[in-house]
Amino acid sequence: MTIKQITEKIIERSKESRSEYLAMIAEMRDAPPAPDRLSCSNWAHVVAAESEADKKSIPAGEGANIGIVTAYNDMLSAHQPFANYPNIIKLTARSKGATAQVAGGVPAMCDGVTQGQPGMELSLFSRDVIAMATAVSLSHDVYDGILCLGVCDKIVPGLVIGALQFGHLPVMFVPAGPMPSGIPNKEKALARQKFATGEIDKAKLLETESASYHSAGTCTFYGTANTNQTLMEALGLQLAGTSFVNPGTLLRTELTKESVLRLLDQTQKGSSYTPLAEVVTEKSIVNAMVMMMATGGSTNLTLHLIAMAAAAGIQITWQDMDEISRVTPLLARVYPNGQADVNHFEQAGGLAFLVNQLRTKGLLNEDVKNVMGEGLDAYGCKPQIDADRNLSWGDPVTENGDAEILATVDAPFATEGGMRSVTGNLGTGVVKISAVEEKYQVIEAPCKIFETQESLKVAFDNGELECDHIAVVRFQGPAANGMPELHKLTPYLGILQDRGFNVALVTDGRMSGASGKVLTAMHVSPEAKHGGLLAKLVEGDVVRVNCKTNELSALVSEEELEKRPMATQPDVSNTLGRGLFANMRAAVGVSTKGASAI
Repeated sequence: MTIKQITEKIIERSKESRSEYLAMIAEMRDAPPAPDRLSCSNWAHVVAAESEADKKSIPAGEGANIGIVTAYNDMLSAHQPFANYPNIIKLTARSKGATAQVAGGVPAMCDGVTQGQPGMELSLFSRDVIAMATAVSLSHDVYDGILCLGVCDKIVPGLVIGALQFGHLPVMFVPAGPMPSGIPNKEKALARQKFATGEIDKAKLLETESASYHSAGTCTFYGTANTNQTLMEALGLQLAGTSFVNPGTLLRTELTKESVLRLLDQTQKGSSYTPLAEVVTEKSIVNAMVMMMATGGSTNLTLHLIAMAAAAGIQITWQDMDEISRVTPLLARVYPNGQADVNHFEQAGGLAFLVNQLRTKGLLNEDVKNVMGEGLDAYGCKPQIDADRNLSWGDPVTENGDAEILATVDAPFATEGGMRSVTGNLGTGVVKISAVEEKYQVIEAPCKIFETQESLKVAFDNGELECDHIAVVRFQGPAANGMPELHKLTPYLGILQDRGFNVALVTDGRMSGASGKVLTAMHVSPEAKHGGLLAKLVEGDVVRVNCKTNELSALVSEEELEKRPMATQPDVSNTLGRGLFANMRAAVGVSTKGASAI
């Protein structure tokens, strides 16, 4: 099946829901302008803290007013650079007779901090909280355009979902960029394994980790945060080439200013009105999926993209992603799919090189609108500044700077992309194969059952996992406990694989965007909490995960499974804020639909 055929299938499937969404957008677009709708009292509140000039100009609608939605906090390294962005944005807008206001802030938690900790049970739901907080921020309805400041895991998807409720307005995402490279990712992963086996102590591990995560900016491995950045360019919501420009550089600052200027021009008061609803379409969503597969992106986006698309009335499935992966070559080797980090990736040619490669084989939809204009030409070029700080985009990037990091479509790292959808009597799940050696892509072995991450660690420490097996970690789905990432398990399973055992993980939970070499069937739906057959497995049942045939099965007869009772979920703690999310656990949808609670 071709990219065009897959796109047409999605368009047909989404016809009714997309029409309903566009009708909502049309209703907002055709409403009277804000100066005519708001009362004098309304406007007095809007401009109470503004300058005397702005107290007159904003209610009069004399220039565009930009609403900034920011995920700034100074604990999260990827978002710490956003502290200074509002002033840059306001000064740039003012230079064009426009204004900008911080419309609101959204929470930004760090999965690196909560990994393996109770707080991770809030992580997935934070996406929906961010979406709602974005809508609250923009509900004052006094803005002509939206600037979203966010980078990391659930934050960008949440901002997109919230902003799509205001799809009659133009929207621009402005990133902060990755921190400079630290120690090699391979060295960091090795230290984690050594700590798991007791070869190094906690002080040495902290020293190693701190040499990797060491300054302001996004983490440099190709996890969910950096996959988000790839997708924002593929969707056309970020200026071309802005994803992987380091914080604190002149180019980074000039790109932020240019984002403001272009957004102003795309408002209804500018010359190139480009509402969000015309940028996020079936065609751009397919482009995002293609780029995710070509780069071996984070499996978290298999959930987030479905939820983001649904917010625009577009219905996509894991099967669509599987089909796209089948026809998209793997063109990038960035950790955990290789040893390079995103700075090395950018230096080798980055997203611009990949866009040009994919276009040569017709693997991207060309007839799309984006914040650069129309079509994909700009996204095949990189931004640059001259000595006078004039910003421009150079020639198309057609040369490969490092063949170990980037490949051509004619000589790819793999002929197919980074993801598989697997299904069988255990349900449907997702497998990231881009980092899994081919010899490990089919595992059939007796299972060992765990209902917490800690119990697997205990079994490892006790030497109970020194055999071929498939670890089944269940009751980790969105309805059970919020679907935490289980990346804490990676070192233990990686060690066992290195010792020669055939091991895999099957779970209704998530794995980190940094999940790598161990075969993992994740997001299994239906989850154990909702009657999934994971809850009927017992120790020793043979389980098969086969990425060649897309199979996820327990080799147990239907008669035997039918008579078995369902396992009981362990109690869920209400500490550390988890009690506040009980309603979301009760309302959340299934993983195949994006695991959304809104």
